[in-house]
Amino acid sequence: MKLKITLVKSPISSLQKHIDTVKALGLRKIGQSVIHEDNPCVRGQIFAVKHMVKVEEINE
Repeated sequence: MKLKITLVKSPISSLQKHIDTVKALGLRKIGQSVIHEDNPCVRGQIFAVKHMVKVEEINE
């Protein structure tokens, strides 16, 4: 299973840790989406910035 992660809120006024996590996920602009494999590492990153991203599951 894969996850589609979309940035919905700007990380500008966030903690540096959250800014770095958003960059590590591969997100730059609001509305941009990336697809990652569903694994515990990615789930942890999403949990850290869950207030800034929207997540959808993709079954392939």
